[in-house]
Amino acid sequence: MTPGSITARITDYANRADPYPLYAELRKTPVLREDDGTYLVSTYYEVRGLANDPRLSNDTRNRPPGYARVGQPAEESGLPPGFIFTDPPVHDRLRDTINRPFGPPHSPRFLDGLRGELAKVVTELLDAFEGKDQVDIVEDFSYPLPVTAICKVLGVPREDEPRFHGWADALASAIDPQADGDDGREKAQRARQDLGAYLSDLIETRRRRPGPGMLSALAPDMTPADLEATAVLLLVAGHETTVNAITNTTLILLRHPDLLDRFREEPGLAVPLIEEVLRYEPPVQFVPWTTALADIDIAGTTIPKGSPVWLMLAAANRDPKRFDDPDRFDPGREDNEHLGFHTGIHYCFGAPLARMELHVAVPELFRRVTFSGLLEDPPPYRANAVLRGPRHLPVALEGLTA
Repeated sequence: MTPGSITARITDYANRADPYPLYAELRKTPVLREDDGTYLVSTYYEVRGLANDPRLSNDTRNRPPGYARVGQPAEESGLPPGFIFTDPPVHDRLRDTINRPFGPPHSPRFLDGLRGELAKVVTELLDAFEGKDQVDIVEDFSYPLPVTAICKVLGVPREDEPRFHGWADALASAIDPQADGDDGREKAQRARQDLGAYLSDLIETRRRRPGPGMLSALAPDMTPADLEATAVLLLVAGHETTVNAITNTTLILLRHPDLLDRFREEPGLAVPLIEEVLRYEPPVQFVPWTTALADIDIAGTTIPKGSPVWLMLAAANRDPKRFDDPDRFDPGREDNEHLGFHTGIHYCFGAPLARMELHVAVPELFRRVTFSGLLEDPPPYRANAVLRGPRHLPVALEGLTA
């Protein structure tokens, strides 16, 4: 990307706290070609149409030489791509296999069976606020809950979190176009190798002595390499985005005290409120790893075969042609078919788990905790432009109820 290009401005940390004016500028040209040949698609119907178009590939190995393969480390990691970086029929085969122990129709009670355990974790995290006059919502609440959840889902020991935390951070950074330099690629490659080796040992243990969780359930049905790549992907993606979603919900409510008062009085508001958060502040801002497999005519523009394409989900979620007054946070919004979890065959695999975590965590957080306010606004954000969210959210506490 060239200095001054809109992609450079979107990925510039100086704009991380509020990229939405840039997205509004971008929507003036629904399909924009950058000087390096990358196409940015930013309006709702065009993003949704391309996300459902089989001529758009998620497999970055389809990119011509010279283009960055954003989204996964180099093949030298020794693992096949995670399933979100594949196309049919490989994608469909893997996703169908992975879904069997995760949800309907094969395992309809799996996630609901975790609800009580997650509620207990929420209680323990909030109990730890006792006696404190300030906390960091990220470090003290919105990070430990999703990590615990994905460990339970997979069957990964929660006490191993210090081992895989750094690897997960490096791999999450790899999907950010800013991290395309040699150092970033090498760091992500080493992280994928190290995390893969850790999970390979755990998978082999689960093959010999099955236990609870998806690793044990999937071991008989997947090759070692595919299961290892899947486990790496799910462990990282299974908590990174939910951390952002919980933190963004907290930030929005503390910025809207009237809405917070209403939320405390109307518990039924939780469902539409969380969906509006996913529209207004989606945890994944854009998808920068897709490639045109053929010439694609869209919105008066032809995207040539082989071109990198960015699907700008957060920009599409504020498209005034789809949502009335889109820059207003409105939990009463009707027909809120947002793209916060993407759409099409690559719709977020973990969306049911993420929604459950949000519905368990957010109402209880605001039921039990009385906040004095934000200590920093805007808070410090993560460097990652794709997985955009506060790195810390320091808040002042007034009280805690049982």
